[in-house]
Amino acid sequence: MTNTLSAAEALQQLVEGNRRFLEGKARNAAFCPETMAKLADGQKPFATILGCSDSRVAPEIVFDSGLGELFIIRVAGNVVSPEIMGSIQYAAMHLETPLFVVLGHEGCGAVHAALDQMHHSTDQPSRVAALLRTITPGLASVAPESDPQEEMREAVEANVRWSMRQIRETPEARERATEGRMKLVGAVYEISTGRVRWLESP
Repeated sequence: MTNTLSAAEALQQLVEGNRRFLEGKARNAAFCPETMAKLADGQKPFATILGCSDSRVAPEIVFDSGLGELFIIRVAGNVVSPEIMGSIQYAAMHLETPLFVVLGHEGCGAVHAALDQMHHSTDQPSRVAALLRTITPGLASVAPESDPQEEMREAVEANVRWSMRQIRETPEARERATEGRMKLVGAVYEISTGRVRWLESP
């Protein structure tokens, strides 16, 4: 199977899918035997999404995409770890997705916990604390705000950009970006509205 979409075309598909979702015109619904038979031969997703495990943020629904269209990696706080990087590398080398998206979301519990740990040194179970340590470096530039909602908004965006930076700095990502074979974008899903807010214009 060959992926014929460019990164720009893949991004446009996501934008249009989120628009259909917002307008109540989603096409992602019925079981289709013909599609299932085709997918049994392999997959060629047009985008790789690194998103949060939050149950309210399902990329297939948010972007109104069908089976086989998105390669999705979900972990609390959309953090980057060696295991996550392995999945991203697999998507780049074997699935050849042209587009990579880091998708954060408003009110992210992992980001909130990381802020709480930074400001108040709150105790967390050991594995949660380890997860938060992967987030806090990206929040260093987030100044405490009198408005907690604005602070969270800035922190969620900073966390998305931190994950993007870690991906972008890998040798494979630098090579593919130089060759024009990869586009990396960041976005924040607004749970209250269903809208995906892109951190740069698509």
